[in-house]
Formats: sequence, C-alpha cells, structure tokens
Amino acid sequence: MLEPKKNVPNLTSKLRSDIVETPSVIRDASGINLFGKRIKSIIYTMDVAVIANCNADAVLAVYPWTPNTKILQAISTVSNVPILAGIGGGLTKGLRSATIGFFAEENGAQAVVLNAPTPLETLVSVGKVVDVPIIYTVVNKSIDIKQRINAGVKAFNVAGGKDTANLVRWLRNELKDTSPNFPIIASGGKTDAQIKETIDAGANAITFTAYGVTEATFQKKMEKYRKEN
Repeated sequence: MLEPKKNVPNLTSKLRSDIVETPSVIRDASGINLFGKRIKSIIYTMDVAVIANCNADAVLAVYPWTPNTKILQAISTVSNVPILAGIGGGLTKGLRSATIGFFAEENGAQAVVLNAPTPLETLVSVGKVVDVPIIYTVVNKSIDIKQRINAGVKAFNVAGGKDTANLVRWLRNELKDTSPNFPIIASGGKTDAQIKETIDAGANAITFTAYGVTEATFQKKMEKYRKEN
C-alpha cells in the first residue's frame, strides 16, 4: 500500500511572492548528487534577476558567445545555488577553455559545461586543471560516448530539441552495460508531458528555460499598478 504524500509547508514573504518556480513535475526526477546537494531542476538563463529570484536547484550558465570571466563573476555574485558554467568547446577550445574552466572553479562554479563540438584534446586539457565535474553537451547520436567518458566527462547534458527524449533513451541504451547510473541532464521542453517523457526516458535532472520571464513579470506588475492608480 502506497503511503500518501506528505504536505510540505510553504514559507515565503510578500516581497518575494513573484519567485520564478520551475515546473513541479521535475520533482519526479531522481536528481543528481553534486558535492552532496541533490540537483533536479536546473534553470537555463543568463538573466541575473531571474537567477536571484528562482527556486531552481542549480543554474546552467551557457551562452552563444566566447565565455567571459566577468559574466561568470556577475552570476556567482547573485546565485544562491550551484552554477554549471559554460566554458566553450566550439570556437573557444584548447588552452583557452582550460583557463576559463580553472577561473570558473575558482569563482565557485561546481561543474563546467562543454559544447557538442569539443575535441577530445580539449576535454583532456580541461580535466588536467579543474577538480569539478566536466559535463559534455550531446546534440545527436554521432559521438563516441565511451571516448568522452574516458577523456574525463562525468555527466552528459542532452540538448536535442524535439528529439531530446529519444536521445536520452539512446544514451541510456548505450550506457546500460558499462555505466547504467551515469548522470544525464536534459532539456525538458515546454510542457509537463514533454518533461515527464524526458524523465521517463532516463534523465536524472531537467533544465528549464526562462526566456522573457523578467519582462513578462514586470509587464504583469505594471498592468496591476496602472489599475490601482
């Protein structure tokens, strides 16, 4: 007989009532223990206002430009949760990625993230200078998974768009004989059903995109203020 779920008391305040909440379905994921902290929900944003006002377990700080140490400093200043910091892998690679990875760790990042095109040589270089886990982004089935793991990858981050759940299933199948419990992070999609499918496929943690949240929240408040005054 299943025990009924226990009610969880909620503590908040009037000034923090607009906190950005991750989809509750993400709590169904197993999570990943990162230095003793269980990570289930990971907010994907570079908006420091959102980072400072969200309930995610971690922050995925990656963006399409060359990694900048000042941006990481800004994020680490406002974040109250672990940061998974992007350190390149495409145009930015080799010694530069390794140097940025070292800086990221020194500034509090608890993991570093490398993009899909990252050469094996860059993975090895980063592994020589950082003590935090290296996360490798998977976008299709063209990679040699075991090569990446042997080069130092400690977790995969699946970003396959509409094919994400299928990519997670493929990864789990490829890893079942050698590393059945290998950590997998994946983008969840826009709906609860898509997130649930990705979790059921084998993702341990889910990234949640926060596009336009600051603007939408501010617009909502301004509409309220206009009506009140």
